[in-house]
Amino acid sequence: MFIFSLLVVYKLIDIQFVQGNQYKELAEKRTIKNIVIPANRGNVYSADGSLLATSVPKYDIRIDAITPSNKNFEKYLKPLCEALSKFHGKSSAYYQQNIRKARANKNRYYLLARNLGYSDYLKFRNFPLLKLGAFSGGLIVEQTTKREYPMGGIAQRTIGYERIDEDGNVTRPGIDGAFGVKYLRGVNGIRLKQKIGKGQWKPIQDFNQVEPQDGYDVYTTIDVNIQDIAHHALLEQLEYFSADHGCVVVMETKTGEIKAISNLGRTSKGTYYERLNYAVGESHEPGSTFKLMAMVAALEDKVIDTSDVIDTGKGVLSFYGRKVRDSKNGGYGKISAARAFEVSSNTGLVKLINNSYKNNPTKFVDRLYKMGLNNKLDLPIIGEGVPFIPHPSDKKEWDGLDLPWMAFGYGVSLTPLQILTFYNAIANDGEMVKPRFLRDVKEFSKVIVHFEKEVINPSVCSLETAKKVQQMMKNVIEKKHGTAHNIYSPNFSMAGKTGTCQTEYWIESKRYISSFVGYFPADNPKYSCIVVIHKPDYKKGYYGSTVAAPVFKKIAQKIYTDTPVIDTVENLDEKSAIVEQSYEAYYKTAQKYKTIMPNVEGMPAMDAITLLENMGMKVKLIGSGKVIKQSVAKGIKIRKNQIVVLELS
Repeated sequence: MFIFSLLVVYKLIDIQFVQGNQYKELAEKRTIKNIVIPANRGNVYSADGSLLATSVPKYDIRIDAITPSNKNFEKYLKPLCEALSKFHGKSSAYYQQNIRKARANKNRYYLLARNLGYSDYLKFRNFPLLKLGAFSGGLIVEQTTKREYPMGGIAQRTIGYERIDEDGNVTRPGIDGAFGVKYLRGVNGIRLKQKIGKGQWKPIQDFNQVEPQDGYDVYTTIDVNIQDIAHHALLEQLEYFSADHGCVVVMETKTGEIKAISNLGRTSKGTYYERLNYAVGESHEPGSTFKLMAMVAALEDKVIDTSDVIDTGKGVLSFYGRKVRDSKNGGYGKISAARAFEVSSNTGLVKLINNSYKNNPTKFVDRLYKMGLNNKLDLPIIGEGVPFIPHPSDKKEWDGLDLPWMAFGYGVSLTPLQILTFYNAIANDGEMVKPRFLRDVKEFSKVIVHFEKEVINPSVCSLETAKKVQQMMKNVIEKKHGTAHNIYSPNFSMAGKTGTCQTEYWIESKRYISSFVGYFPADNPKYSCIVVIHKPDYKKGYYGSTVAAPVFKKIAQKIYTDTPVIDTVENLDEKSAIVEQSYEAYYKTAQKYKTIMPNVEGMPAMDAITLLENMGMKVKLIGSGKVIKQSVAKGIKIRKNQIVVLELS
């Protein structure tokens, strides 16, 4: 027994004095550790400085219930609990009971409030007891950041985000994701924390703490006004045609700056949201919008001219048992190559291309490759779709149908942004510029990086060819035979090409992709724009001219009627029907009337907003759809900044 007692004493001495430091270090390793303090992510701004994405600080407030002295605890507990009661809504007695219980249980990490904004955080810092600080009042503040998007769902896929899941997998769509690592993320800091309970860690005051360095801010090329116009114009058309999804991109012609990009997909409930970045990532058969590429190739190779006559017959051709048909029953007869493009004759383009290249299809495809159509745009935003244009040298991909089918946009695939980039090059007299999403990276007001215009191809075609196809695209809208004459406006000029393509034809015959791509003004292009709408309700319409082109017109119209276009309109009942149904009719009639409230009932919401805001009014909406009621009656004299409430159907 005596010997055993000696052994126990020996072991205690050994643990306390010999191995003591070792166990102490082990204990400290288990209860104290460095915690990463995330840096505030930089902000994302529009071109005019409007906030698109920001990291908002959020605060959790806790109290170390045993730190305050008995004197301070008893003196300030009641007023603290009264302040908590006023803030949260529960009784003062509730908080007194729980904080006393926390002190009795030696709880050093009792939660008082979670996820506070900055103004509420400042209130808490001035609450009784807590305002004594960490050492006297037991105040514990833990800051986190939350990414918020002031524009809501508008351009959400393009603005993007960076997310890391529990397994460490990183998702980085859009601008926020593309430029996160290099510019936005910042450098994390380090803070020492002590474990005070299961899963609970309390910050420790430490002079070696490393403060985080916030990320840089990025300024995009997005114009919030054009973005809003594009978003709502697309949404309205998707809803009317009950389409599956669609996208719109607006690009500044000379610079390649993306001014607006909207991607909307339908939910199971029939509503629309920014589901995927279709404009960047969805590669599909373009249909008739590819006729521009085919025409440019043939003109560059000088195998045709615009005045060449082609016989479209009765509008039907056969290749290896497959038929090519024109949309016009009976065909167009004998027409020029230019007119074949303007009326979008499938048989006309097929004959032109097939007859010119059937003995040497490699020449045609090589010309397309030379124009860069087989290359990705190398965008900073991840997920760009891969273009596909088969080459005759690839015997597995090439067959006798490829050449004629490529002439009218089948058997190839491009993304909407890739198609737009080519059309923009034609508007630019042949110079192809890379789509650009960023202007500057800044630290406060200091420019760290400035992004310049980047030329992909200085000349995709000769100036002569560019001018010829520019005129044809102008005729598509201005001439009565043009497929998009329905969007003609005497107030401003546009040029472009319609596209209608069957999709998923192996599943169902009546699924279509409707598109329109072009630029405006036609003679001095400022903006290029593409509209693509997938699987509209064919019973309501499916041609590009019917489904997509009106969206293009609405965007162009609203951008280019920003002169004092709409001042007011007279309270004349005989003009009401015109005003209610047509923004353009309003444009024509509203100029001479001043300071009188117009009748906007029956108009689409976006048209009404544009009209009224141009008059200096502030508009509030209730519901969605068309205007069914206006809070200010027509004919009433109005004043600047007057609020009008529009009820929508």
